[in-house]
Amino acid sequence: MALLDFEKLVEDYYLPLYRFALSLSRRESDAADLTQQTFFLWATKGHQLRDTSKVKTWLFTSLYREFLGRKRRQDRFVDVENNPEVTSAQVVPASVVDQLDGEIVQRALLALDEIYRAPLTLFYLQQLSYKEIAATLEIPIGTVMSRISRGKDHLRHALADSAGLTSENRGGTAHE
Repeated sequence: MALLDFEKLVEDYYLPLYRFALSLSRRESDAADLTQQTFFLWATKGHQLRDTSKVKTWLFTSLYREFLGRKRRQDRFVDVENNPEVTSAQVVPASVVDQLDGEIVQRALLALDEIYRAPLTLFYLQQLSYKEIAATLEIPIGTVMSRISRGKDHLRHALADSAGLTSENRGGTAHE
């Protein structure tokens, strides 16, 4: 890839990759490192990509793999999908969520477990399709849909808690 093409690639994808890295790592320095490492990987291995229309997916997948590798090395991986304490959140009226400050929403998103935060970030903030998210995270498309749904439930619950809503005045229950 020519220098100009690499510069264009960095120009086009640095900010989206950095935001994704920040949503995963929750630390600016780690996000910058992950983003830089992703572009380093592209510089060394990107020429192997046969279908240039898949550059975006390749970059996001590489960043995600690098994040997971670092996370494993730090021995912080927790499996919450099989955790019985993780259940569907109570229903929160959309009007309540719409009234919340964007900063509160961002903090709630960052507080989510990575298995929910990554698909939500890729879907809503990076506008990737379910298929692209599945390829990026290397999980089945059904798992992507499930994690987005559960992640939204957890996010609604966290936002309702930050708004001071209780189970009685959230606008319903999980059984409705």
